Amino acid sequence: MNYISPKAKIGNNCKIFPFVYIEDDVVIGDDCIIFPFVSILDGTRMGAHNKVHQGSVIGALPQDFDFRGEKSECILGDNNIIRENVVINRATHTGGQTVLGNDNVLMEGSHISHDTKVGNRCVFGYGTKIAGDCLIEDGAIFSSSVIANAHTRVGRAAMVQAGTTFSKDVPPGIICTKRVEYGGVNETMCRYYGVDDKTIKHIANAYRLLFHGKTSTFDAVNQIEEQVPDSPEIQHIIEFLRASELGIITKM
Repeated sequence: MNYISPKAKIGNNCKIFPFVYIEDDVVIGDDCIIFPFVSILDGTRMGAHNKVHQGSVIGALPQDFDFRGEKSECILGDNNIIRENVVINRATHTGGQTVLGNDNVLMEGSHISHDTKVGNRCVFGYGTKIAGDCLIEDGAIFSSSVIANAHTRVGRAAMVQAGTTFSKDVPPGIICTKRVEYGGVNETMCRYYGVDDKTIKHIANAYRLLFHGKTSTFDAVNQIEEQVPDSPEIQHIIEFLRASELGIITKM
């Protein structure tokens, strides 16, 4: 049997299978499918057309020693596919939010921790774990068993190879190897997002200056501004690098 709180707000045309547990302070949008043995806990705000598969926990209490039972939220957008045994924690403090955007795919056993912000159209492979307070931009792809440590950032259309554990930022549009090194431009995803071949070459040149030069990240950014033709993609790279607090992979 189900336990669905009468205080929970359930949208139209939702299909909720047996053995689902839904607490009081939950909002679920229209046309969602909730499979058996799913728990949706207080603070969850779910959009429309989401599919949550068996054994997943949405809005789980944060695994953070600073958590003191405060009210916070776990926000999901629309059209997300959440496969078996996925855990998404709500935020740690009052007013905080863990956010998952639209059209994301979270494969079996993946985990999004407290206060992490995920954009749109991201893929999280089997057993991938994203720690607290991370930022994942649109179109990022994580292969299986990736571990992103706390406060790290992954740029738009970046790909992280299977088995990688990283503690520094992964810039937009690159492939991060298992050795946590630059593995080239992720040309497939760049083209998916409409980046032309000329701009892809400019992106590769920008990363040549960053990863293969004998300068600091600060100086490499200045060289990119001076030497690489401008475009929205190059500007985004520059902004991402300048905002880095932990540093960039393979850069000291």
